[in-house]
Amino acid sequence: MNIKGKLLSVALGAGMLFAGQLYAAEMMMKSGAFKGPKANTGHVTSSKEGGKIVLALSDNFKTPDAPDPHWQVIDSKGTVFMLQKIALKDNKMNRKITLPDYVNDVSKVVIWCAWAEASLGEASFDKPVM
Repeated sequence: MNIKGKLLSVALGAGMLFAGQLYAAEMMMKSGAFKGPKANTGHVTSSKEGGKIVLALSDNFKTPDAPDPHWQVIDSKGTVFMLQKIALKDNKMNRKITLPDYVNDVSKVVIWCAWAEASLGEASFDKPVM
């Protein structure tokens, strides 16, 4: 292979690496901080796994002191979807969830108390996660 071919190979490899990093950055998005009366620490990260949207709470998220906190998401059209419980038995948490197929995008994540039917806090994405 001549020098021109080697340079072309290196340039193509660097371009593919850069494109892969951009693709990964687009695939993963971080919300703003949670804001609310009970859920006011941490944020949510979204990613794609197997073509599905996956949401994960940050390590500094603290479970709100509430009787029945749930994941709730709001899509770009304002449709609300109540999902799994966050707090489980034995101090375990659903820190990560895979969204069902009927949720097409996410604009906001709400920590919802199903017992009191009240928002404990919410975190928004700059643009809808798809």
